[in-house]
Amino acid sequence: MRKFLRLVALLSPVVLAFPAAADTYPSRTVKLIVPFGAGGPADVYARVLAQHLSAETKQSFVVEDRPGAGSVIGTDAVAKSKPDGYTLLVMSNTHTTNESLLPNKPYKLMRDFVPVATINYSDLIMVVHPSVPAKTLPEFIALAKKEPGKLNYASSGPGTPYHMAGELFKAMSHTDIVHVPHKASGDARNSVLSGTVQMMFDAITTMTGLAKDGKVRALATTGDKRNPLTPGLPTVAESVPGYSATIWIGVMAPKGTPKEVVTYLNGAINKVLENPEVKAAWLKQGAIPMVKTPEEFDAYLKKDIEKWANVVKVSGAKVQ
Repeated sequence: MRKFLRLVALLSPVVLAFPAAADTYPSRTVKLIVPFGAGGPADVYARVLAQHLSAETKQSFVVEDRPGAGSVIGTDAVAKSKPDGYTLLVMSNTHTTNESLLPNKPYKLMRDFVPVATINYSDLIMVVHPSVPAKTLPEFIALAKKEPGKLNYASSGPGTPYHMAGELFKAMSHTDIVHVPHKASGDARNSVLSGTVQMMFDAITTMTGLAKDGKVRALATTGDKRNPLTPGLPTVAESVPGYSATIWIGVMAPKGTPKEVVTYLNGAINKVLENPEVKAAWLKQGAIPMVKTPEEFDAYLKKDIEKWANVVKVSGAKVQ
């Protein structure tokens, strides 16, 4: 009996360890919170990512859109969630801009989150409603200067890449165009399609098709060189030297998320980004996969926060 009890005592820690060992990450559904509206780049690419991560890990990754307040509502919800890797934030350069544009928001990006992985980046495209008489970017600039304060542009909210692209354009082209913020990119897009708002900087991945269908008129793209999707379309920089604005997307987790979980997620996400089918599909849409380690993403975020702080200062952009 003594031998039996000694054996039980020796085996007990091993038996008790089995449930913990079996509960390896991920062992249940992982939520990808997108703090932007449905149909925008973050939502679209998050769903592609979730589909491949679900197949890769054999666990469900689901996308939940929580738009509002220029990404603040959904982002704050993730900041307050349990740091266990089961609630993640799909974010963009909206967040790095908001660090200076919205200093009183309830969270701070580099204090309350940890970088997990980057996803991709793409150019924006500047479009106007067909009723706008300007057929080219120089003509639009001339029109805006002739009628200061009469033209307006849509965005999906303060601090979003669409907003900051517009503010940077105003500052560098010396024009007075009124910012009309919306709750989500789909709402802003609909305002331009209906003619309620004259102009918008939008993701090239979502607006190019509408431009080709004649529902909007494309004037320029925002990268450093002409986009392969629209080779005949000039860049903004060809009329406004030095102008450049893109949109990028990444994943962050609440501060305190175990390092091993972050490392696991980074590897799983990067594997998706290196999938030849994913890369080919995204390239056709004008999106370039962006592979980084958590440490590289951390440095990238700090640099981007500094960049947009300078743009906010130079442009005089404010939350309306």
